[in-house]
Amino acid sequence: MVEWKLSGFGDEIDADPVVQLSVLQALGAAHIEVRSAWGTNVVDLSAQELARLARHVRERGMAVSAIASPIGKVDVTLPVEHEVERLGRALHAAHVLEAPYVRIFSFYRSADRTQDDIRDEVLVRMAALAALAEDQDVTLVHENEKDIYGDVPDRVLDIVESVGSDRLRVAWDNANYVQVGVRPYTDGYALLRPYLDYLQVKDARAADGTVVPAGEGDGELLETLTALRDDGYTGFASLEPHLTDVHALGGFSGPREFGRAARAFSALTAQIGAGLV
Repeated sequence: MVEWKLSGFGDEIDADPVVQLSVLQALGAAHIEVRSAWGTNVVDLSAQELARLARHVRERGMAVSAIASPIGKVDVTLPVEHEVERLGRALHAAHVLEAPYVRIFSFYRSADRTQDDIRDEVLVRMAALAALAEDQDVTLVHENEKDIYGDVPDRVLDIVESVGSDRLRVAWDNANYVQVGVRPYTDGYALLRPYLDYLQVKDARAADGTVVPAGEGDGELLETLTALRDDGYTGFASLEPHLTDVHALGGFSGPREFGRAARAFSALTAQIGAGLV
C-alpha cells in the first residue's frame, strides 16, 4: 500500500506552535508545515524563536515538512534582491528546522499589465531564487496561487522548464486551480506530474471559489489522489484547509475545522487504499 506523509499548516490551527503540534499529532501527523509561530511569519522569526520552535518540534518527536514562506507573494517590480534576501531567511529557517522544502510563489502584477508582460521579469527572479536554493541545498516548491504568474498549469510548466533547476519543483494545490477556472486533474496533472514534489490539500467550489474540505468541491481530488497512488507518489500531503478565514498571506481554520478537513482527507485516502503516516 502506498503511504503519504501527513502534514499541515500549523498556523491554521492556532498561533501557538505547541497547540499546532498537539492538534496535528492527535490527527495522526508526524510533520508540520511552518508558516508562522506566535503570530510572526517564519521569515521574521528571531534566532531565539527559531531555536525555541525547533525544540518544540523535537520534543514532540515530530519533524517539519516545509517552510511555508511568502517569497514571491509581492509585486514583480520590486528589485530581484528583495526576495533573494528574504529567501535567505527562509532557507536559514529551513536549516534550523531541518525542513527539506521551502514553498514560494511567482509574483503579482499591477492591473495595467498582463501575465505575458511580466514573464521575463518573473523568470529572472525565479532563476535567482533557484540559484540560491541550489547553493543552500534546499528544494523550492512553487505553489499555484491565484493571480500570480504561475496560477495556471501552462505557466507553472513555463517556470519550472525555463528555469531548469532540480531545486525548483511544484507544490500542487487543487483548490487554487479551481479558483482560476482550471479543472486540476483534467487540465494540469499530466502536464505537471513530472515536477510534482509536494501536495497541498484543500478543495474549492467552481461556482464561487469557496474553499471546502477535500472531496466536497470541484477540485477533482479523488482523481488526483488516485493518479498519485498509481504513480507511486510517496511524498507529503499537507493540509491547508482555509475553512474559517482567508487573507493575503494564508488562511485560518481553528482546531475544530482543521480536524474536519483532516477527516475528509483521510476518508478519501481510505477510499483509494492509500495510507497516511
